[in-house]
Amino acid sequence: MRGEDMYDFGLSPEQEEIQSSFRDFCEKKIAPHAERLDREAAFCTDQIRDLGEYGYLGMSIPKEFGGSGLSYLTFILAGEELARVCAATFLSSGASVGLAGTPIMFYGTEEQKRFLPALVSAEKIGAMAITEPHCGSDVRSLKTRADKKGDSYVLNGTKMFITNGPIADLVVVYAKTDPRAGYQGISCFLVEKGTKGFAAGKPLEKLGCRGSPTSELIFEDCTIPAANLLGSEGGGFIQAMQCLTPARIGMAMYSLGISQACLDESTRYATEREAFGKSIASYQEIHFKIAEMKVAVEAARWVIREAAWRYDQQLPCNTLASVAKLYATETCTRIASDAIQIHGGYGYMKEYKVERLYRDAKLGEIGEGTSEVQRMIIARDLLTSF
Repeated sequence: MRGEDMYDFGLSPEQEEIQSSFRDFCEKKIAPHAERLDREAAFCTDQIRDLGEYGYLGMSIPKEFGGSGLSYLTFILAGEELARVCAATFLSSGASVGLAGTPIMFYGTEEQKRFLPALVSAEKIGAMAITEPHCGSDVRSLKTRADKKGDSYVLNGTKMFITNGPIADLVVVYAKTDPRAGYQGISCFLVEKGTKGFAAGKPLEKLGCRGSPTSELIFEDCTIPAANLLGSEGGGFIQAMQCLTPARIGMAMYSLGISQACLDESTRYATEREAFGKSIASYQEIHFKIAEMKVAVEAARWVIREAAWRYDQQLPCNTLASVAKLYATETCTRIASDAIQIHGGYGYMKEYKVERLYRDAKLGEIGEGTSEVQRMIIARDLLTSF
């Protein structure tokens, strides 16, 4: 990259104001409920609605569909503040508007795009269903079938680990329309809650993000109109890969928010806690950990912002999105572990926020493509460019 392809690392006064204002909103409306949502494994219904009313859900959605039409960079600036106070709320809101709304916005017909205002307002909750019990990162191996019968498609198969699965009103489903065509035989469909033959399993018990429900989705002779095909038949794999680029930047932002929260909590605790007659922050072992946490947070923040900026400019950013996702998520796991260590025995107790942050952190290395997949993408893109 050089010249006009380089991000100048500057934020506009408007962007800074949006981030600051949304930070205050999150502290008042979202943060007070985060511990309860985790403890009770309760879906963040009121919080999602508050986000819809505030306008967060539609920040990067065009105005004609109920959004604000802001840049993706502006959206992720706000997203950091949400992930910092409640990773579960960030995850469910992102799955609803990002994972479900993005393919509709890119590939939907005008009739299909009628769902966007409902997702933006949180009137409806969305989900995306790719992963299956036997395959996650290997999208080409999915087995769910969608057979064309007259003016309908009939879906059969099971999806697994679907964020918002138990409560989704609308699901973007990827299925094989031609099993012999490899990845070119994958297509994408819209399935609404209440459709005969479509059922969600019970919420799964998870390590973290317990306020964001996850389940399997079951399709048994689920018949939908042919008009529910999203994009072109056989184009589902390419559509999914294109939508995963902003999703991976979003998952990197999920991890950055958690990392910043760990840094905040650790800095506060280290200055208040005393050992051997003085603040533990004065000990080299502690302040070196905090310094390293700060370095990792800032490095992650800027590579994420550059990836988002390039995405807005329609510049190549698939590799950088994977770089951001890989770095931000893996450093987040380490930072969360260091935060527990700084808190000592208290960090292992549920009364302290870092215990929840530690559990939430691990998902970043798994969701939207594992760390191993990101390494494959980065290496492939580099090696094939020579």
